[in-house]
Amino acid sequence: MRKATTLRDLDWILLGLALSIAIIGVVEIYSTTAHSALAAQYKRQIVWIVLGCVAALVLSQIDYHVILEQTPWLYVICIVALVGLLVSGRPVAGTRRWLRIGGLTFQVSEMVKLVIIMLVAVYFADKRSKYVAWSDLVKVGALVGLPVVLVALEPDLGTALTFIPIAVAGVFLAGISARQALVLCLLGILALPVGWHFLRPYQRERMMSFVRPTHDTQGSSYQVTQTKIAIGSGGFWGKGIGNGTQNRLGFIPVSHADSIFAGLAEEQGFVGTLFVLLLYLALLLRLVDGAQMAGDRAGATLLVGFAAVLFFQVVVNTGMMIGYLPVTGIPLPLMSQGGTSVLFTFLGLGLALSVKMRRFVN
Repeated sequence: MRKATTLRDLDWILLGLALSIAIIGVVEIYSTTAHSALAAQYKRQIVWIVLGCVAALVLSQIDYHVILEQTPWLYVICIVALVGLLVSGRPVAGTRRWLRIGGLTFQVSEMVKLVIIMLVAVYFADKRSKYVAWSDLVKVGALVGLPVVLVALEPDLGTALTFIPIAVAGVFLAGISARQALVLCLLGILALPVGWHFLRPYQRERMMSFVRPTHDTQGSSYQVTQTKIAIGSGGFWGKGIGNGTQNRLGFIPVSHADSIFAGLAEEQGFVGTLFVLLLYLALLLRLVDGAQMAGDRAGATLLVGFAAVLFFQVVVNTGMMIGYLPVTGIPLPLMSQGGTSVLFTFLGLGLALSVKMRRFVN
């Protein structure tokens, strides 16, 4: 069988779908910030997209098995970096999430996300039994749980939560019995009161505003109230690019970042949001299809883990905007402004492309 290692064999459709979403994001970032002090943010986003594309193309040319061999060292480096941030990281807006290297600022947890995907793929790469053992569940839970706790302490609960679907997807693909799934679900439910005890005051307020959305519309419920107004005012066709009043007048907090979906809905309406969601769906289906054709379990787990975290972020972000889920600060992949988030997504795409290019290898 042939070994596909040239750009001609690249899944250009997958890359094209990602770029289409990213370009729409740039347009919305420009539209939502054009009349503010953040007017140059769209230019920075373009730079990150270009860097991400180059990184994805380079990564696609490297055999993903070679990359996976580096996982133990990368995992240790990530844990050290997260601990270092908590101990000596410079606080920004009350959190310790960013590492500054030269003139660039990186959100370490976004890179950890990619390493967790690789870690789960490596762990289950050689599994042969029908179901995972309880010992495997405990080990994977500990390996993923440690960065979850460290990131949550930054505090960055939203990003910490995105690690969980990666582990769930890996365990599901490896094989989990109904009894094991039931026990884990019960343990998760029982852990909720404990988790509530460790939440910061503002995080508790967000949860309460989700339960009672009209309780404090000028305080903890302000963001959701304004995003729902923006989405509703967009109607079927939207108001057009640059004509979103909620955006231009600054009613939507971080409209170029976490709340970009609300800006899209106001300006492009139901038709525009449906089109973007269909692009996401096509991207996810392309990843799942690649997992089915992957040459081995490691490749399949990589693709499924990456698809799981993208699906989780899209669902949670859009759910937040319409008030169906609590606000947790999870960005919309490829669209929300944020260099490290964009870079992570393109690096994940690079790994996915590498797997798909080598699906015919024995």
